[in-house]
Amino acid sequence: MQKIKNTACLFLLCALLFSCGEYQKVLNKGSEEEQYKMAVKLYESQKYTKALRLFEKITPYYRGKPQMERIQFMVAQSNFNEKNYSTAGYYFDRFASNYPKSSKKEEASFLSAYSYKLASPVFSLDPTDTNKALEAFQGFINQYPDSEKLPEANKHYAELRIKLQKKSFEIAKTYYRTAGFDLRNYKAAIQAFDNLLSDYLGSEFKEEALYYRLKAAHDFVLKSFDRRKLERIKDAINAYEKLKRNFPKSTYLAEANIMLSTLQKEQARVTDLVQKGKIQIETKK
Repeated sequence: MQKIKNTACLFLLCALLFSCGEYQKVLNKGSEEEQYKMAVKLYESQKYTKALRLFEKITPYYRGKPQMERIQFMVAQSNFNEKNYSTAGYYFDRFASNYPKSSKKEEASFLSAYSYKLASPVFSLDPTDTNKALEAFQGFINQYPDSEKLPEANKHYAELRIKLQKKSFEIAKTYYRTAGFDLRNYKAAIQAFDNLLSDYLGSEFKEEALYYRLKAAHDFVLKSFDRRKLERIKDAINAYEKLKRNFPKSTYLAEANIMLSTLQKEQARVTDLVQKGKIQIETKK
């Protein structure tokens, strides 16, 4: 039995060495036709890294020829299977552009968007691939409204939008949290929350964003000089009214009411100082 196992192992090793030797021979000295055939064979055997090396070599030779359509799709699919998602997204997109009449165009369009989504990092990092994925999914949804992949495309699109919303929301909160060290960050936080609320009208973060928008405006008032307060109080009260109007049963409303009371007292106090001529109001926010 042991002898049989040893013989089998030896046979397998010889086959492997022959296979590697054959690959290197074709890679380095084979004709373009031989390299193409081996690349396809390796691709079908799921040996994508080796296949990609051969595809890279033969691409200049086959450019403009009928085989190039198949090569370009296999290059994209090989990168996808090797988890080179950003590269795969690029090649699937190129395929869809270069071969608009191909039977695989719809599949390539979807896989381009999906590849960019898989390449998309956590929300806190560079959103470049996230934006590419959103654009690609939107293009797919518009171009293939009857596709079987439409529900999946819509799902991916919604998930990507949430990721970008979360990034915007966390940036705005970071401005607010650091405003104690730099008062300019109150204004930055207010602007960032306003941008989030205008860019994503149906945002899942809307209630919390409105609350933090109010809180940033409220705290900004308390840290301001009296001569700058009235305009900022008006802005903060508007923020309170917007939160209450959009979420009349908000869990933040009790705290918001306390902030409103503080703002109204400050408003009355500063107005009294103005009327008595003790301060001169600056209207710049």
